[in-house]
Amino acid sequence: MYTKKNIKLYQNKKIKKTIYINWRFIALCIIVFSFLIILTLRIIFLQFIDSEKLSHEGDRRTLRIQSVMNTRGIINDRIGYPLAVTVPVNAVFIDPSIVHNDIEIENNIKWQKLSQILSVPLKKFIFHLNFNKNFKFIYLARQINTNLGQYIKDLKLPGIYLTTEAKRYYPSGKIAAQLIGVNNIDDQGIEGIEKNFNDHLIGKPGRRQIRKDNQGHVIENMSLIHKSNAKNLILSIDKELQNITYQKLYEAVDKNKADFGIAILVDIKTGEILSMATSPAYNPNERQYATSQNFRNRAVSDIFEPGSTVKPIVIMEALKEGLINKNSIINTKPFFINKHQIKDVSYYEKLNIAGILKKSSNVGVSKIALTMKSQDLIQTYLKFGLGQRTNLKLIGEHPGLMPKKKKLSKLEKATFSFGYGLMVTPLQLARLYTTIGSYGVYRPLSIVKINHPSYEKRIFPQKYVKNVLNMLENVIQTNPNDKQSEVKKYRIAIKTGTAKKVGPNGRYIKKYVAYTAGVAPADNPKFSLVIVIDNPKGNKYYGGAVSAPVFNQIMVSVLDKMKIKPDNL
Repeated sequence: MYTKKNIKLYQNKKIKKTIYINWRFIALCIIVFSFLIILTLRIIFLQFIDSEKLSHEGDRRTLRIQSVMNTRGIINDRIGYPLAVTVPVNAVFIDPSIVHNDIEIENNIKWQKLSQILSVPLKKFIFHLNFNKNFKFIYLARQINTNLGQYIKDLKLPGIYLTTEAKRYYPSGKIAAQLIGVNNIDDQGIEGIEKNFNDHLIGKPGRRQIRKDNQGHVIENMSLIHKSNAKNLILSIDKELQNITYQKLYEAVDKNKADFGIAILVDIKTGEILSMATSPAYNPNERQYATSQNFRNRAVSDIFEPGSTVKPIVIMEALKEGLINKNSIINTKPFFINKHQIKDVSYYEKLNIAGILKKSSNVGVSKIALTMKSQDLIQTYLKFGLGQRTNLKLIGEHPGLMPKKKKLSKLEKATFSFGYGLMVTPLQLARLYTTIGSYGVYRPLSIVKINHPSYEKRIFPQKYVKNVLNMLENVIQTNPNDKQSEVKKYRIAIKTGTAKKVGPNGRYIKKYVAYTAGVAPADNPKFSLVIVIDNPKGNKYYGGAVSAPVFNQIMVSVLDKMKIKPDNL
C-alpha cells in the first residue's frame, strides 16, 4: 500500500536518477565532440597546412626514376651497308634474398644446368646465398644470346631473373676494325668512330618516372622526360673499297714480313675518306682474343718521318719562288755539310728537276732547299697541313711534330727537304696528296658522307702543282701479268719514299718505313692513296719495291670498281 510518504520518496529518487543519467550523456557527448574537433583540426592540418611536406614524403617512398635507354644508332657505309648494328641480348642476375637456404643447390639438376650453360661454378651460387643475403641484384652473366636466355627462363629457378640489354655486332669484321672501334659491355663507345660519335649514336637517354608499392611492384607509369632519339651515322667509307684496301694491304704486310701496314684512300673532289685500313687487324666481334696493340688506329695515331714523299712540295715552292725552272739541271754528285755526306742510293752526276723526283735524289732536292729561306721551307710544309691535326677529331689523332725554331742550319735544311726532322701521321700525308691532286686547292677531309666539301681554299698556284704532277707521272696496267701492247693502262702520279726508323735511344737504326703516295688518274685526279709499310723484314725495304706494288694493286682495283676509263690506251 502506497502512502503519501512512500510516493514522495520514490519521486525524489527518480528525479536524482534522471539527473545522473543526463550528466553521463552530456559528458560522453563532450568527449565525442572533442575528438571530432581534434580529428577535424588534424585533417585540416594535414590537408592544408602540412600537405606539401607529406606529399613529398609519400613521393619519396613510392616514386622512382627509371632510365630508358635508346637503341644505339647504326653505322652505315656510304651506300647503306651496315658496319655496326645493335642486337638484343640478355643479362642474367640473381636475387639472393629470394632464394631460401634450405634449397639443396648442389643436388638440384636445374641449378646444375644453369651452372653449365653460364660456366659459373655452383659454389659461386652458394656463396651469394650465404654472404649476400641482403643483396637484391647480382650479375651472373651478361650479353648472352636470347635463345640461351629463353632456356634459362624456362628453368624457372627461384631468384634467377633476366633483363634485356644491347650488344654491338660488326658485320664487316676486321676490315675496318680500328676505324669503327668498339663499345664496352654497357654499349658505350670506347674506341674509334664508336667513341668519337658516341653522343650522336646513343642520343640522350630518357628517364621515366614510376610509382612502386611497398613490395617493389610498379603500380603507375608517369611521363617520359628528357629524351632525344638515337641517330644513325653514314660514313664516307665504301665497304667494297675498304675490303679491297684491307685485303691488298694484308697480303703486302704478310709478303714483306712487316710489323704492320696502313692504307688511306681519299676522294679528291670532296675530301671524303673512302677507305682507311690497318693490318694486322682484329675481329671486333671476338675482341677477347685480340692483342691490345692491334686496337690502335695507326693511320691517325702513329707518326713517322715522311722521307721522300715531301720532295714534291719542296720542288713546287722552289718553282714558285723562281729559284729553279722545270728545265733546270742540278749537279747531283754527293757533297758534305759539316762533315756529313749527302748522297743518293745510286750515283747520278746531273739530273733535271723531273729526274730528281723520278730518281728520288736527296742530293738534288737538298741543293734546291739550300737556296731557300728556312722560314719559307717550313711554311710550305705547314701550308699543306703537315704537323697539324686534320680536324676529323678521330680518337687518338696525333698532331705530328715540326721544328720549333724558325731558322734551320744547312744540314737541318738539307735533311728536312727529304723528309727528316719532322714527324707526320699517314692521315696528314693523305691530306697532302689530296691537296696536290686538286692542283693546290685545300678541302677538309671528312669521315662522314657529304655531297660537297664544307669549304675550299687555294693554298698553292695551280701552274706549279700541275708541273710537278706531270713529273711524277707513271703508268700502271690493269693486269700486270698481261704484257700485250693493247692492254688498258692508267696514268698515275706517285712518289715513293723510304725513311730510317728511330730507336729507343733516339738514334737511327737499321729498320725502315716504306711509303708510296700518289693520285690517279694523272690527267684529272679523282683519288689519292697513301701506303705505309712499317719495318719490312724481307729482302727489300725501299718504297719502290715494297709499298709501290700494293699502291698499284689497290689503285687499279679502285679505278676499275669506280668505272674510271683507262686514260693511257
